[in-house]
Amino acid sequence: MSSLARVLEELGKYEHPFFEFAAHEKDDGVELCIRSKMASVLSPEYRITLAERDLQSSQFPWTFQKLLYDCLTDYIVELFTKNPMTG
Repeated sequence: MSSLARVLEELGKYEHPFFEFAAHEKDDGVELCIRSKMASVLSPEYRITLAERDLQSSQFPWTFQKLLYDCLTDYIVELFTKNPMTG
């Protein structure tokens, strides 16, 4: 299974009412992209590159879940700190 296929398989296990997830190959691994489903959001997406060594780990499903939740938290914090209406 390719690294991209592995990430897409894991992403298929998750859905969120406010965010959508995507992945594509990048030179040094796979880039994960989180986008808001709300058109009025100022920061349109959050990106992180997953290294090939991490993608091949036997613990990948568990580390990916933690990484996805950590990225969502970071993205939400970014949304609130960059939004001039929130202070």
